[in-house]
Amino acid sequence: MGGMRRGIWTIGGMSAAAMLVAGCVATPSLSGTMGAPSLTALQQMCGESAQPVDYGNDAQSVYSTLYDAYVAKRRGKVSADEYCGFQSAIAQHYTALGTSRDPQIRNRWVQFFNEQRAKAVSWRAAVDPTLRAG
Repeated sequence: MGGMRRGIWTIGGMSAAAMLVAGCVATPSLSGTMGAPSLTALQQMCGESAQPVDYGNDAQSVYSTLYDAYVAKRRGKVSADEYCGFQSAIAQHYTALGTSRDPQIRNRWVQFFNEQRAKAVSWRAAVDPTLRAG
């Protein structure tokens, strides 16, 4: 029985450690953090007059994607024009497809967005060694 208790404590301790590590590498808050602009600030980088898009339940995923693209822009992998075009395409597709209650239309948004997410991660990985294997 003592061995079983040790096993439970070890598993519990490992789970707690994993949660702490996961918390350290989590995406910054939508409202921004020290060194990470908010979702609204990221959207306004392409023009102060631009009305920020309300991404609803997709906001955190969109923020992660825009933030990765922003890091790539800040480090010179992506130009300001590329970043703004990327951001604009996401906003346009979300407005046209992502707000639909029709599952087939919504799936088109999900497919498009996943492609954009992969692109943003690729851009960031090219300039951020913490995202590269090795």
